[in-house]
Amino acid sequence: MQFVPSQYLTPERLLRASVVVALVTIVLKTLAWYVTDSVGLLSDAMESFVNLASALFALTMVTIAKRPADDDHPYGHHKAEYFSSGFEGLLIIGAAGGIIWAAIHRFFDPQPLTSVGWGLTLSVVSSVFNGLLAWVMFDAARKHRSIALEADGKHLMTDVWTSVGVVVGIGLVAVTDWLWLDPLVAIGVAVNILREGFHLVWRSSQGLMDEALEPELQQQIEATLKEFDHHTIRFDHVSTRRSGQRRFVDLHMHMPASWTLGRAAALRTSVEQALMSAVPGLRASIQLLPSDVEAHFDDEKDLI
Repeated sequence: MQFVPSQYLTPERLLRASVVVALVTIVLKTLAWYVTDSVGLLSDAMESFVNLASALFALTMVTIAKRPADDDHPYGHHKAEYFSSGFEGLLIIGAAGGIIWAAIHRFFDPQPLTSVGWGLTLSVVSSVFNGLLAWVMFDAARKHRSIALEADGKHLMTDVWTSVGVVVGIGLVAVTDWLWLDPLVAIGVAVNILREGFHLVWRSSQGLMDEALEPELQQQIEATLKEFDHHTIRFDHVSTRRSGQRRFVDLHMHMPASWTLGRAAALRTSVEQALMSAVPGLRASIQLLPSDVEAHFDDEKDLI
C-alpha cells in the first residue's frame, strides 16, 4: 500500500529524504554508541556517516543526469548516476576498513558495555527509519530506472542488516558477558558491507561501459521484431545498451530494393513505435538496407 502518489516520489525528493534520515540516524546511533561504549554500535554509527555522504553525492549526480543534451554532451548526462553508485561503493569500502581497524583494537583491549537497553533501543529506531525509506526507494528505482536510487536503497538495507547483527551481538554480550563478541560482530558487519561496496563499484563500472539491456527486455525486443519479420523483411545486427535511465537499441532492417523510400520509412516508423511501446524509455535507431546488401563490422581498416 502506497500512501504517497508515485508522481511525488521523484529521485530528487527521495534522496533529500535520505539526507534527512541519515542525519537523524547519525544522531541516534552516535548516542547509542556513547551510552554503551560498544565498538559494534560505533561501526553502525560510522556507516550512517557514509549514508549521509552517499545521499548528498547521489542527489548531486541525479540533478546532473536530468540536464538536457547540449553541445558538449549531445547524448545527455544520464551516465552521471553511475558515478553516484561507484562513489557510494568506495565510501562503503572505506567505512568497512575503519570498522575493522577499530574492532581489532577492541579485541586486545575489551571494555564492558553500559546502558545496553538504551543503546539497542536507539539502534532499532534508526533501523526502522532506514528500512522504510529503503522500501520506498526500491519501488521508485524500478519505476524511474534509477541506479542512484537503487544503490542508495541497497546501502540503506545494508545498514538495516548491519544494525540487526549489531543488536543481536550486543544482546548476546549482555547475556553472556563475553566481551570479545562485540568486536567480532563489528568485523562481521564490516565484511558484509565490504561485499555490498564491491558490488556497487562493479555495477557502476558495467554501466559506464554501456552494458546490454536486461535479458527479459531483449526478449521483448525480439518478440516485437518477429511481428514484422516475414519473407520480404528481416532484421539483423541488433545491439542494445543502457545509459542511466535511458535504453537504446540499434539494428538493421532489410527490405526489397524495389520499395520506395516513403514506403520503407513508413515501415521503419511503425517498427520504432512498436519497440518503444514494448520497452518503456527505449530509443530505437534503425538503418534501412536492401535485402541483398550486408553490413560488415569490425573490419580491420575500420579500426585504424
